[in-house]
Amino acid sequence: MHIQGGGPVANALVALSRWGLPCYISAVVGDDAFGKTIADSLREEGIDTSGLVTRIGHLSQFAFIVTEPDMARRTIFWQRPTGMSLQPNDLDIEVLLKSRALHTDGIFTEASIFACIRAKKAGIPVIVDAGTLRDGMLDIARLSDCFIASETFSQAMAEDPVETCHILSELGCSFVGVTLGTKGYIAMIDGRVISKPAYPARAIDTTGCGDAFHAGVTYGILQGLDAEKCLDLGAWAAASVSTQMGGRKGIPAYKELKKRGY
Repeated sequence: MHIQGGGPVANALVALSRWGLPCYISAVVGDDAFGKTIADSLREEGIDTSGLVTRIGHLSQFAFIVTEPDMARRTIFWQRPTGMSLQPNDLDIEVLLKSRALHTDGIFTEASIFACIRAKKAGIPVIVDAGTLRDGMLDIARLSDCFIASETFSQAMAEDPVETCHILSELGCSFVGVTLGTKGYIAMIDGRVISKPAYPARAIDTTGCGDAFHAGVTYGILQGLDAEKCLDLGAWAAASVSTQMGGRKGIPAYKELKKRGY
């Protein structure tokens, strides 16, 4: 059994922090043992956790993931946090407005939309990891600069990922895409479709692969790389994560990024 921190944004921030970028997280935890573990794991990675809100008397979100390495397959059992979700008034807007980018998964819908609006007005890039098509996600898409969805999200929206990209692009986002696991990804950049296969890897656990993909794209955007190179970095980072158990152990080291010219 491997015990690791997790979560789409949290895992992405861990990768970005290891790659030398200062990171700050806004989220909620309970005052239980899991909440302490979550906060400690983020602080150990150098992430500013002053934006974590503790809901007293409530349970934190956690997951138990059963992996089948021979098939690179996983089954997730998870518990939502029992306290009130993150609210707009829980956010530190001063920190947001000093940031170089806002990376969100839209789970705390009201707070996410509020943050996206403020970031958009301030000219701060809004980068979205869209795992599930839930209420408010399309509103967030309209406010985003880069919106990359999971295959599950895409299947709930359209018959094929190219159609999903067209729909998202029509909402006003110029950099959209869909991650497709072992099949790679499809993206649309300013109306141009890009389709690439996944990097070859001896995958034993796909936990956190999408999170690493988004971290790679976010890092690339902040480094001023072109969209195709951002996607390539994301795909390579995702493949690396799949070779280890859990979503953080396989995150490639900063020196590996530099060797590859990112």
